Amino acid sequence: MGFLKLIVWAIGLLIAFGLLFRSASARKEGESALSTIASVVVAGLVLLITALLTASFGQVPAGYRGVVLMFGAPTGQVLGEGFYTLLPPYIKTVELMSVQVHAYEAPAEAASKDLQVVKTQVTLNYALDSNAVVRIFRELRNEYVDRIIKPAIQESVKATTARFTAEELITKRPEVRDAIESSLSQRLNRFGIQVVAMSITDFNFSEAFNQAIEAKVTAQQQALKAERDLQRVKLEAQQQIERAKAEAEALRIQKQNVTPELVRLRQIEAQMKAIEKWDGKMPTVVTAGGPVPLLDIFDNRLQR
Repeated sequence: MGFLKLIVWAIGLLIAFGLLFRSASARKEGESALSTIASVVVAGLVLLITALLTASFGQVPAGYRGVVLMFGAPTGQVLGEGFYTLLPPYIKTVELMSVQVHAYEAPAEAASKDLQVVKTQVTLNYALDSNAVVRIFRELRNEYVDRIIKPAIQESVKATTARFTAEELITKRPEVRDAIESSLSQRLNRFGIQVVAMSITDFNFSEAFNQAIEAKVTAQQQALKAERDLQRVKLEAQQQIERAKAEAEALRIQKQNVTPELVRLRQIEAQMKAIEKWDGKMPTVVTAGGPVPLLDIFDNRLQR
């Protein structure tokens, strides 16, 4: 749109300078002063018409609304996005108001329910209600951030933080965020400002509180480790008990199956293994009552 206005001005200036140049040339050729004055007046009228013409049209960019003013006062007329014409020019003007989503980041300091000092960093995404831009311009102009949004954030954060303990601010962070967002919506909607989203980007506590939280977490971790160790010891003890029960049951079953014939058979097997390892030499020392392996085998055969 600025390029179009530039073209109109270029055409108007060319016409005006052409008339002035023609007037100067005619004066050199001896024409009357009246003709020269007429050329100057026409050139001036061309410039005036050019100025009025360029002021009578314009464009509202995407994401904006145009508030029509007459002598600086809102008329109640709102222009949508796109090309517009406005008459009479200079008497009526257009003030652009953004209805896009904006982000405002602000720090806030408050006291929690348990009187802990909390420093909060919040980011507010907001937009002007397109149906309320005339009222916003009349009451706030473009100063709605400093006059409305900043105080509303501070008050909402302080009021919400006072309802939670410092620990709850961490463990119930979504609930805290929703509470701050609801409070902001109630405060800003009255002025035609819509809350799109609200985010808590950071919570900062005092050094003493951070140390207390760290000590508590460490104690919980140690208690959890001790509980796991206790469960492991109980499991190992139970395994040993079960293993002992199984061994005792196996011994009981074996004892039930032992008979004199089985004992005699195991003795014979042991003596046969001894014969297999014998080198053919008789022992040089025989204790009283001690068996001689070879004779004992023959004795076993005789008994059969």
